[in-house]
Amino acid sequence: MAQCFKCGGLLAERIYRNTLCESCGADAKVCLNCTFYEPGAHWDCRETIPEAVREKDRANFCDYFVASNRTVETKENDQSSARDAFSSLFGDE
Repeated sequence: MAQCFKCGGLLAERIYRNTLCESCGADAKVCLNCTFYEPGAHWDCRETIPEAVREKDRANFCDYFVASNRTVETKENDQSSARDAFSSLFGDE
């Protein structure tokens, strides 16, 4: 099941342009929740889209949208991981 890019909450099984995350209220049909989203690719998308989607975190009308099943790390988890990596490099002394 797909996770929200913003909070990591589970998204509805079927996602439409007006679907919102039940946990945080963020738009669900956004580039950041899409399987084809890839930073660095042409227009940050692995599909051959006809025009750029400028706001990757806002609902859009893209016909290629497929909800991503990748795990989302929330900001808190990301900070914790960075802290753990730092501690393993330099120790807790």
